[in-house]
Amino acid sequence: MNIKPIIIVSGEPFSIFSEIFFKALKVKKIKSPIILVASEKLIYKQMKKLKYNFNISIINKKNYNLKDINNEGINLIDIDFEFKNIFEEISDNSNKYIKECFDEGLRFLKKKKCLGLINGPISKKNFLKQKFLGVTEYLAHRTLKTNVAMLIYNKKISVSPITTHLPLKSVHKTISQKKIINQIKLIHKFYNKNLNKKPRIGVTGLNPHCESNYTNSEEKLIIEPSIKKLKKQGYNVNGPFPADTIFLDNNMKKYDVIVGMYHDQVLTPLKSKFGFDAINITLGLPFIRISPDHGPNSEMVGKNTSNPQSLIEALKFLDK
Repeated sequence: MNIKPIIIVSGEPFSIFSEIFFKALKVKKIKSPIILVASEKLIYKQMKKLKYNFNISIINKKNYNLKDINNEGINLIDIDFEFKNIFEEISDNSNKYIKECFDEGLRFLKKKKCLGLINGPISKKNFLKQKFLGVTEYLAHRTLKTNVAMLIYNKKISVSPITTHLPLKSVHKTISQKKIINQIKLIHKFYNKNLNKKPRIGVTGLNPHCESNYTNSEEKLIIEPSIKKLKKQGYNVNGPFPADTIFLDNNMKKYDVIVGMYHDQVLTPLKSKFGFDAINITLGLPFIRISPDHGPNSEMVGKNTSNPQSLIEALKFLDK
C-alpha cells in the first residue's frame, strides 16, 4: 500500500459532504490510504441517518501512527466536538469546528508526507466572514503564501480566473500585468510538474468582444502586454479572446487552460459543459489542495441524492 495518504478536511458539517464522502468510498476504490479529519460522533450519526456502514479506525493525534490505516473503512482523525443535531442549518455555530479541522489537517501535513489535501465545501459567508475571498486565499494566509491561483481542472479543458470571489465592479481595479503573468507561470509549473505537459493557454479579455468605448481599455493596457511578455519568455499563451466565443468547441479544443478575468466568466461555461466533472485545485501552496467543485448545498442536505463525481475526481487525481 502507498504509505503517502490523502488527507480530507471535512469542511462544513451541515452540508452534503458526508453523503458524497460515503458514496465516493463505495463507488471508487482508491489505492492510496484516505484520512478524514472530522468528528467521530457526527460521522457515526450521519452514517446511520444516510444508511451507510463503515468501520472507523481512529488515528492517534500525538504521533500520527499510520501502520494500521487501511482502505476497508474510514481512517479518522477525530475532532471532539458536540453538535445538537446532525443536520442543522448552516450557521456560525460550526466555525470553530471547521477551524479545528483545518488546524489538524495542516498540522498533519507538516509532519507527514501526503499526496495532497482535499477539503469539503465551506460556507464563505459564515466561516470566512469577509476576511478572505475564498478558501484559496484562506489557505494562502495559513501557509504564508502570497502567489496562489485557482485552477478548475478537467481533463479536456481547465479554467483559471485571475480574480476569484470579487464583485464585478471591483474586477477591473484588481487585474494587473503582474497578476496575469504570475498566474500563468503557476499554471505552467503545475502542468509541467504534475502532468508532464507544457500547457496551451488561452486568455480572455475583460470587456465584451475585447472592446470598450474608451481609449485605454484593460485589453490594451494590461492583458495584451502581459501575453506579449509571456510569449517572449517561451510560454505557449495566446489572446485576448472574447469570452463569448472562446468556449465554442472548435476554439476550446486548441487549449488546455483558459484564463479568464473573473470567476463566473470562465466557471459558468465550464460547469455548463461538464457539470460536476471538475475539481478546484489551489496552485502555489506547499502541497496540492483540491476541493470538489460545488458548495455546501444546504437544500440537498440529508436527502441522499447528491452527486459524488467531483470528490471522486479529486481522489482519482491524487491517487497516482
